[in-house]
Amino acid sequence: MKKVVVARKLLPAGERLLQGRFEVCSGGLDAGRDVLLELVPGAAAVVADPTVAIDQQVLAAAGDDLELIANFAVGYDNVDLDACQRSGVLLTNTPGVLTDATAELALGLTLAAARQIPAAELQLRAGSWSGWDPSDYRGSELSGATFGVVGMGRIGLRYAELISGFGGDLLYTSRSAVDRSEERLPGRRVGLEELLRESDVVSLHLAASRENKHLINRESIAMMKPQSILVNTARGSLVDADALAEALREGRLGAVGLDVFENEPGVPESLRNAPRAVLTPHIGSATYRARDAMAELTARNVISVLEGNGPLTPVSTG
Repeated sequence: MKKVVVARKLLPAGERLLQGRFEVCSGGLDAGRDVLLELVPGAAAVVADPTVAIDQQVLAAAGDDLELIANFAVGYDNVDLDACQRSGVLLTNTPGVLTDATAELALGLTLAAARQIPAAELQLRAGSWSGWDPSDYRGSELSGATFGVVGMGRIGLRYAELISGFGGDLLYTSRSAVDRSEERLPGRRVGLEELLRESDVVSLHLAASRENKHLINRESIAMMKPQSILVNTARGSLVDADALAEALREGRLGAVGLDVFENEPGVPESLRNAPRAVLTPHIGSATYRARDAMAELTARNVISVLEGNGPLTPVSTG
């Protein structure tokens, strides 16, 4: 049987599809790079996730039998695309099945940041709430707000649909020349600077790349309204965390809701201690439905490629 290496863990919804068809070896959640390098020799497929770096060293250690890297995620910034192309190794991801879950979390972070829900709850749980105060925890109303969606792919479009009920204006950026969002809801495609200047809420839905590293930095934050809200459920590298924390401390930004961070699982202390920051540990796709569907799609990509039928959801490495 062909060998399939699961770098860390694949949920049962996916693993049971592989068992019996292939020799499956799993590193476990605590497996580091050394364990991965020990497991991959002779592998026909490697199941990775956002925490697993796939580079030339891993591909070389796997050897000539390696056909596929199946990423248990929609993003693939953990994979060296050039190395895969040079080695003739296919790459797949899990688009579509986590769209609703991630967009819904983005909406949840938007609401939590706008109304300072975590800070208010912490005060209550600590027993330090002294009673109703008309000046306490005043936040932002979202009804009639201008929402800016940076990246109008599947998740950005779904987020735009979810926030449409607030009755505000929608601005968005998109690399596509076709205004796809306007097929399903009203919106205006603008440049990033205009979006940052006019939006009350800015939600990021871009894949990570060299070009958009620290897209949100001191200069772009300076363009935003002082009471605006930034939400990021995409990739941590899109945001300069230190610049963000500084803006929050100095009152130059209203609030943030972040689910992703640049060097996970590390989160800068400046950001952890920043006021009006709602932080969650990369749980955008963490619903029963989405994570099971991701695991199943990952496994079906492995099966399809190793049985000679090609990838179901390929990522171009060219």
